[in-house]
Amino acid sequence: MPRFQWEAVDAQGRVTRGVRDIESARALRQALQSEGLTPTAIDETVDATTPLSWTRLPPQQVSLLTRQLATLVYSGLPLHQALQAVTEQTDDKRARAIVTALAQHVAGGESFSAALAHYPRTFSSLYRGLVAAGVESGLLPEVLQRLADYLDARLALKQKFVMALIYPALVTVIALAVIVVLLTYVVPQVVAVYEHSRQTLPWLTRALIQTSGFLRATGAYWLVGGIALFLAVGLAYRRREIRERVHRFLLKVPGLGRLLQSLETARFASTLAILVGSGAPLLRGLETASGVLNLLPIRKAVQNAVGHVREGVALARALKESGVFPPILIHLVANGEATGKLADMLERAAGELEREAERRLAWIAALVQPVLIVLMGGIVLVLVLAIMMPIVSMNQLIR
Repeated sequence: MPRFQWEAVDAQGRVTRGVRDIESARALRQALQSEGLTPTAIDETVDATTPLSWTRLPPQQVSLLTRQLATLVYSGLPLHQALQAVTEQTDDKRARAIVTALAQHVAGGESFSAALAHYPRTFSSLYRGLVAAGVESGLLPEVLQRLADYLDARLALKQKFVMALIYPALVTVIALAVIVVLLTYVVPQVVAVYEHSRQTLPWLTRALIQTSGFLRATGAYWLVGGIALFLAVGLAYRRREIRERVHRFLLKVPGLGRLLQSLETARFASTLAILVGSGAPLLRGLETASGVLNLLPIRKAVQNAVGHVREGVALARALKESGVFPPILIHLVANGEATGKLADMLERAAGELEREAERRLAWIAALVQPVLIVLMGGIVLVLVLAIMMPIVSMNQLIR
């Protein structure tokens, strides 16, 4: 059924917008008029073959919408009017359709968190939980502002990681491309030249020729085997016990383990800070914050801490007993519990852990880049030597 985006005014001159699935624009116009509305615009702009509930907006768009909505709600504008104002400000068609639908849900008497639940691919369970906590505590503008800051911080950290890994990835891809070209194109050409000479080839050249021939003869098998291995690893990784073993191994890798620990605990601390600062109960905040963690050992430690806190144990002590959280988080949480400023201390801990993760990432990148260059350069050097050594030998014989 087609989906139409519409705009209408009521008897008092107030503008209302929405999205509706209906047979035709004429049927929509008649339906609006029967509801006492005068349609001013009807546009079939939303793809009817892709339901809005399946749409996923990019994180940058969600962060921008959240910040705009926080500013409007903080100014005192009612929620449904603020959503309509965000719709007018948004240029992206998919974002405009989702925000318009949210305004329609809210105007129809649905709670904001329930309206967000219609679009789970765009608004995560954490997002919806924070909004629900903000509505319950009457701090929705502050929660939306915190949430926008949280999303921006996550995006900034992700961009730093991507930028740090781009150079090593480019070096690896270019070096592998050069090696493949040498083995599949250059080496066969050289072999064709050497076949007409009766000179005994150096051992390095013979090894390179044999390697090239082997790879060319078995290349299809390697490709099929690589695809099969990739699929097998993907299927095995779906099993929780396999993922937990892999995560435990990664946490024990020198350098990388501390980096992953800092990232996960920073994500946990910042999420819990927003929840606690929004008025959510501590137990509920812990359960929600555990859902944003990717590494299963740390998620399991948080879930165990929930059980201890439910029994009356202090949060700092419960986190310390797990043995997976860094001391700075535990000490700041203990200080926050003692002074009644748990949310502030959690935010400070998250900031310190993120800065530590950035320093470790810079150190790892500074170490990996020269290692990759030396390794790939060494491989290319061996290939070039294997090709040039017979040429040098023949020139010496001619002299």
